[in-house]
Amino acid sequence: MENNVESREWRVENWKRALVAVALVGALVAPSVWAQQVHQPAAAPSPSAAFTPSGERKILYWYDPMHPQYRSDKPGTAPDCGMDLVPKYADEPAAPQNMPAGTVQISPFKQQLIGVRTAPVTRRVLEKDIRTVGIVRPDEGRIRKVHTKFPGWVDQLFVTYTGEPVRAGDPILSIYSPDLVSTQTEYLLARRGDQQLHGSPFPEAATGAKALLDAARRRLLLWDITPQQIRELEETGKPRTALTLHSPASGFVTVKDVYQGLYVTPDKELYTIVDLSRVWVLLDIYESEMPSVHPGMPVTLRLRSQPGDSITGAITYIYPYLDNQTRTNKVRVEFDNPGLRFKPDMYATGEIHALLGERLVVPQDAVLDSGIRRIVFVALGDGFFEPREVRLGERGEDYAEVLEGVREGEQVVVGANFMVDSESQLKAALSTMGGMEGMPGMKMDSPP
Repeated sequence: MENNVESREWRVENWKRALVAVALVGALVAPSVWAQQVHQPAAAPSPSAAFTPSGERKILYWYDPMHPQYRSDKPGTAPDCGMDLVPKYADEPAAPQNMPAGTVQISPFKQQLIGVRTAPVTRRVLEKDIRTVGIVRPDEGRIRKVHTKFPGWVDQLFVTYTGEPVRAGDPILSIYSPDLVSTQTEYLLARRGDQQLHGSPFPEAATGAKALLDAARRRLLLWDITPQQIRELEETGKPRTALTLHSPASGFVTVKDVYQGLYVTPDKELYTIVDLSRVWVLLDIYESEMPSVHPGMPVTLRLRSQPGDSITGAITYIYPYLDNQTRTNKVRVEFDNPGLRFKPDMYATGEIHALLGERLVVPQDAVLDSGIRRIVFVALGDGFFEPREVRLGERGEDYAEVLEGVREGEQVVVGANFMVDSESQLKAALSTMGGMEGMPGMKMDSPP
């Protein structure tokens, strides 16, 4: 007999310890598994019926906290487990029955205590600011490479260092080329023959001399000999041993790979000249943000070297491929560059303001995101809150688009939703253990 009593006390003590552990875990864990047992509120007693004439709380009955179906009209112990019976007061809210899974009831006093706030599910224009980084690049359409079209030796350099500014038509170097000398000589001979046969009685001879002169002239022009240089050749009647090449564009020398006395061929790059009066900024956009980005969208840029200033432009081009390492897509913004404010390889930060159109949204603070599921708590009235899984779309600065899960006009919890979630999970854990939410020290707002 004594062994049975000790065994019963041992089981009761273990139950108490288990319930304390469940309470602690339920109050601390993040959103995970929702309860499968549901509840429905019973009619709340009137204020006058909740108290006795002496002003004390009215007790409706006593029940076993481990087996709530056992009730008694007086205090005592449960016959099956020996637990002390606990009172059911008339002013306590009823437990919800037949309500959606995980629904929890929280009294107005406790809502105020933990700071529960709600906001409506509404339709509004969703705005999104995409913040990113980028780098300044030269306009690829304003880059010029300088080559010679005939082999020879560099006789003199007029542009002598990298970074030197040049204007279109400025001399950059002179080259001595035997091929160029022979071509000039051929041109002078063809010109002399054309002059001699110009009035010939034989039309075929005059036409042939003219064609030979035109061919020699075209050859000089294709070698980048200017019409002015050809006129000088005609005036002097003597071929020049060194021919001067001129800059094809205005800009800055970014590459110089030529020196005096160097033998050069047409495949040798001598200079690179870049016009920096207009530049590109290439911004990196994460692939998850690309659906919100379109050509023509405004962009505000700030340079790290000039933190107090900003400049506004627009997206002119979206590249059709992603960077395999960073998983970002580059977009291009073009700017005029007076005063060379933007220099190649400068870092810049960009902000793209996207208007995504009218969407059904909830405040970002309403969403509990476990990484697998997104949950919001919907206020059902009378202190009841239902957890609902939602499917989200675009996210703005303060709101998230909801594709499924809630309807327009419903109220969702935006303050203390973690506390509401803890209440819901604790009630669910207790319900799955046999409706033991009435245990002393673990009583919820709505015992059975």
